[in-house]
Parts: sequence; C-alpha cells; structure tokens
Amino acid sequence: MQRGLVVGGVAWALGSALAFLLLDPILAAFLAITGLCTWVVALLARDWDRHSSFEERELSRARRRAAQRERSRGARERDRARWEAHQRRRSGPTGG
Repeated sequence: MQRGLVVGGVAWALGSALAFLLLDPILAAFLAITGLCTWVVALLARDWDRHSSFEERELSRARRRAAQRERSRGARERDRARWEAHQRRRSGPTGG
C-alpha cells in the first residue's frame, strides 16, 4: 500500500507540473488541487480497516469499568451501610 501511495504522489506531481505547462493556469490549479485532495484521502484511508471493532472497544471499556467498581467497592459498602442506618433511624419509633 505504501508503494502505491508513493507512485500516486509522484504521478500527481508530474501530472500537475504537466498540466501547468500545457493548460490554462486556472484549469491546471483545479486539476492539481483535485488530485492532491484525492491523494490525501487515499493517504488517510490506507489503514481504514486496521482499527479495533466496536465490540473490542466496548469490551475494553467494560473491563475498565469493572476495575473501577472493584477499586471503589469498599466506599460503596460504607455508603450503603450509612444509608441503611439512616433509613432505620427515619422509620424508627413513631412514639406518640
């Protein structure tokens, strides 16, 4: 794929130079800009299918969330105990 990009870049450069020599400068500029944009898109898309899939990214996020939950388990248990104590105090004796 790299070789194709290099060959494409060289072809674009030669074609642009030839266009500026043989054509009207405005038309040559249009062709040069269009060719450059096409080459840049090809350059950016060269590794399009090498990225991780949605499932792989979600699995990674799930693992990070599980690790975070594991680290904060003690704090959650303390909060739960305080909440239950608060609820017991609120519903305690309603003496009258």
